[in-house]
Amino acid sequence: MNKTFIPATKYNERKWYVIDCKDKQLGRLASTIIPLLTGKSKSIYHPSVDVGDYVILINSEYVKLDRDIERFHVYEPGRPGSSLKRLVNIIPKRIIENSVFNMLPNGFPKKHLVKRLKVYQGDQHPHEAQDPKPLDIL
Repeated sequence: MNKTFIPATKYNERKWYVIDCKDKQLGRLASTIIPLLTGKSKSIYHPSVDVGDYVILINSEYVKLDRDIERFHVYEPGRPGSSLKRLVNIIPKRIIENSVFNMLPNGFPKKHLVKRLKVYQGDQHPHEAQDPKPLDIL
C-alpha cells in the first residue's frame, strides 16, 4: 500500500504574510519569498498540490539595488537602433515582481504564483481584513 501523504483540500488554508522591504537586498528578499509562495516551507508540501501562501511587501521603494549597474532590455531583437532600452530603477514594484517571477520554477504554477505577491510603496496596504502576520526575515 502506498503510504505517501498527499494533502487534501482542507489543507489549502492560505496564510497572509507582511514583509517590510526597508534596507533589504533584492536577491535575498526574492529568494526568501519563493518558498512562501510555492509552499515549500510547509511540512505538508507536495509538488502536485498548491499549498502556497500570500505575501505582501511594503516599503518597496527602500529595497537595496545595485545602482552602479546599468540594466538593459531588448524589446525587439533584430531591430537596430530602437530595440535596446535602458531600464531605470524608478519602478521598484516592477523590479521586485520581475526578480521573483524569474526565480519561480517553470511550468503551470509560475503565472499563478506571482499573483499571490502584492507589492506596495509605503507602509499602508488594503489587506488588513485578511489578518496578515508580520514576517521578519534576514
